[in-house]
Amino acid sequence: MFFSLVIPVYNRPDEIQELLESLTKQTYKQQFEIVIVEDGSSVTCKDVVSSYENRLMISYYFKENSGPGDSRNYGMRIAKGDYFIILDSDCILPPHYIQSIADNLEKDYTDCFGGPDAAHESFSDVQKAINFTMTSFLTTGGVRGKSEKIEKFQPRSFNMGISKQAFEASGGFGNIHPGEDPDLSIRLWKLGYTTKLFKDSFVFHKRRIDWEKFYIQVNKFGKARPILDLWHPEYKKPVFLFPSLFMFGLIVSLIVLLINVHFFIDVYILYFCLLFVLSAIQNKSLKIGFLSVVAAFIQFYGYGSGYAESLLKVQILKQKPEVAFPKLFFK
Repeated sequence: MFFSLVIPVYNRPDEIQELLESLTKQTYKQQFEIVIVEDGSSVTCKDVVSSYENRLMISYYFKENSGPGDSRNYGMRIAKGDYFIILDSDCILPPHYIQSIADNLEKDYTDCFGGPDAAHESFSDVQKAINFTMTSFLTTGGVRGKSEKIEKFQPRSFNMGISKQAFEASGGFGNIHPGEDPDLSIRLWKLGYTTKLFKDSFVFHKRRIDWEKFYIQVNKFGKARPILDLWHPEYKKPVFLFPSLFMFGLIVSLIVLLINVHFFIDVYILYFCLLFVLSAIQNKSLKIGFLSVVAAFIQFYGYGSGYAESLLKVQILKQKPEVAFPKLFFK
């Protein structure tokens, strides 16, 4: 099996530097290619890519900006491999990464896989806090994980693989972003292809974002979900409503506190205290524990409000998704 790693980039030459450096340290002994797709960047990574040409089998392509999904499709159409590995530019790979994928596919082949993400020791405290909330069983990361089985996993495009055959049959990613990942997974299922989670094929996902960007990101995630439920109603799940209900319950708890009913707000306080303790222990830092509480609140509020707005506009008022949320769609 010949792997092609497809990596879209948008104004992130520094990230590509770290990712390519980690690729030079892979324990995988077979040849693999790397396809870098510059998605209309004003600050390109061409010079960075050129500096690795003598150490990696790498190619560089520049195209007009059309979004990450279309850029991944562009890269897969050009790639020479029979199995594509899709990565975000803000990832760093552990040395065993490609070898673990090869081992998993040889052991139990699947047409499309996804891997988890972890926090690297070099990450900032905010990045570690965000990683904790995006992966913890106590937050929406846990909600997503509990709603998906290993044999029915919806891979995320920061760390996923897809066979050339499955890509050609499905047409690849759609023009919605975010939301293109679960949309592709569901379309693959409908075509008879399989998806799985490879637990040991993890990446260090840097997520170079501040609090404001994090809110915008999770808010878009929330807006995308009712659109996906509209397109694929047979895969709609009540669990996706949880963040909205969480925030509604918090508001109600604060209101009834005015009439001296403390029980409900005490439950929320207990939850955030538990979140703080677990993050502080896992990250060995009280500061990261506190920042994780901040990140969790932003996550629930951003996703929950986005979901509620999209549910109202798309499913209740019957607005077309492209009209209701034009910024979620690339032309």
